[in-house]
Amino acid sequence: MLLTIFLTIVFCAAMALMLIACVAFIQDNRFFGSAPKEAREVIIQKDQELFYGARVIGWTLFIMSVLLILGVGVIAIWDGLRSNYTFQQFFIRFLLIFTIYKICDMSLIDYFLLLKFHFFQHYYPEAADVMKGRKYGFNIKSQLLKLFVIFPAVSALAAWICSL
Repeated sequence: MLLTIFLTIVFCAAMALMLIACVAFIQDNRFFGSAPKEAREVIIQKDQELFYGARVIGWTLFIMSVLLILGVGVIAIWDGLRSNYTFQQFFIRFLLIFTIYKICDMSLIDYFLLLKFHFFQHYYPEAADVMKGRKYGFNIKSQLLKLFVIFPAVSALAAWICSL
């Protein structure tokens, strides 16, 4: 259980690092697919780097975050196989990781980082008007769909595959 909590923290940190890399350093609109449609329509593609080497730093951070996410998956599966986890144990591990991540995403990243601290608006001021007045997060329907339907289904599928 302690390893699952640690892996969850690493997963959440990796996702936050990916967001920071994409928004602050890479600044490519293709990475903003989960942003609200209204915001995607007004943001302007940044052709010039924020500073010399910003995109190299961004891609390095992005690759590091992807490797961390893959590492979380590999360690979660490897430890479960080594410990002879049952379907239920794998399912609970995966569901905990995904559920805590989604709660962290909705509360810390969407609410605090993007709405309260205006992180996205700092780099894309043209989106400030679109995001003004939002009380809570982005795409709440898709967020809840992931939390209550998609992530449990993915957890069950991964647990089933791992327990074969």
